[in-house]
Amino acid sequence: MEISASGRLEVRITAADVGKRVSVRRMTDDGDTVEKFTDTVGVLTSWDDGVLLITRRTGERVRIAESTLVAGKVVPSAPARRRGPAATYEELARVAARAWRPVESERLGDWELRAAGGFTRRANSVLPLGDPGVPLDDALTVVRDWYGDRGLPAYIQTSAGAEGTQELLCAALEARGWSSEVTAELWIGALAPLADREAPEVALSRTADASWLGRYQRKGVGEVALRVLRSGPSVWFATVPGAEGEPPAAIGRCVVDGRWAGFAAVEVDPAHRRRGLATAVMAALADRALAEGASAAWLQVETDNTAARTLYTGLGFSAHHAYHHYRWAAGTEAAEATGVARDDACAGAPPAATGTPTDVPAVGDATPGPDGSGGAETYRSA
Repeated sequence: MEISASGRLEVRITAADVGKRVSVRRMTDDGDTVEKFTDTVGVLTSWDDGVLLITRRTGERVRIAESTLVAGKVVPSAPARRRGPAATYEELARVAARAWRPVESERLGDWELRAAGGFTRRANSVLPLGDPGVPLDDALTVVRDWYGDRGLPAYIQTSAGAEGTQELLCAALEARGWSSEVTAELWIGALAPLADREAPEVALSRTADASWLGRYQRKGVGEVALRVLRSGPSVWFATVPGAEGEPPAAIGRCVVDGRWAGFAAVEVDPAHRRRGLATAVMAALADRALAEGASAAWLQVETDNTAARTLYTGLGFSAHHAYHHYRWAAGTEAAEATGVARDDACAGAPPAATGTPTDVPAVGDATPGPDGSGGAETYRSA
C-alpha cells in the first residue's frame, strides 16, 4: 500500500486513473469493534457517485465505497510471470481464434464477427481486438443485427486479468444490459516437458475420422462442426484405440501455429480412467508439435472444472488470463431456437438437446486419478 514519509497510509488514486491497474485497501465493518481491512487488486473500471468499481484478474467485479478507502495506488499493468512462456493477451487471443475458425466472419473495424451455425460460442461470438471504428453503441447495434439476421444470439468474447485485456469493455457491456454467461481461463505452459512424457498406443492423424468422432462427446456432428474442428494452421487428431468394435479409449486435438500448440477435445472413456490416457494423448500431440517447431502450449479450461485443472497444473500449465462470453439479453429466443452449444477445448460433457445453451458442462467423476489425469471423462472447456 502507499505509505507517506510520515508513515501514514495514503489514497493516491483518483477518478482520472480509470482504466489502470490499482491496489486499494478499504476498511470493512462487520460489527466488530476492531478495525479490519481488505485489499483489492484489479483494473479500476469506474469511479462514479462515490463508488469505485474494480475488476479482478478472474473477472469478478468489486464495488467499493470511496468513504471506506484508507490507501490506494496505481500498480504495474501486469505482474511478472514466474514460469511458462512469455506472451501477450493479443498474441494468445489471435492464436486461439485461428485454432477454432468460424465458417463465416465479417470485420467491424478491429472487431471480428464470427458465426458457425451455432456450433460453440467461440465460433459464434465477436472477438473485439481493438476499436470497432464506430461509437460503442453503434457497434453493438451492428452486432445484434448481424447475429439476429442469422438466427443466433449475440455474444461478445471479452477478457480480463492480463495486460491489454478488456475490463473496461466488460463494464461497458454490463452497463448496457449484456450479461456474462461463461467464464473460463486460457492457460499456457512449456511444450518440451509435456512431449517428454510417455505416449504409448497413441495414433495421430490429420483427419477426425469416424472412429475419433465416435468418442467425441458431441453427437450428431454435422458439416459445419467438422469445418470448425478441421480449421487451423496445422491440425492433428490423436486416438488411443479401444476394444474391437468400440470407440477409442481416448482422443484429443492439437493445432500447431508458429511457436504455439493449442490442445482441445481431450476425452477419455470412463472405462479407461486413471490409466494416464489424457496425459498420453497430450504428450503424443506435444511431440508432434515440437517436431513442427512449436515450443509453447496453450489450452482453455473452465474455472470450476477441478479434474481438468488438476491435470493441467500437474503438466506445468498455469493461468494467463480469464475470458468471458457476454450475451445480449434480448437474444434469448434465438439462443433457445438454435441451441448454441458450449465450446470444445479441454473439459466437458454433451450439451442438452434443447433449452438455453451452456458452455460449462457437467463433469463426470471429478476425483483425480493416481497419475493426475483426473477421473473426469473429458477435459473440454469453454
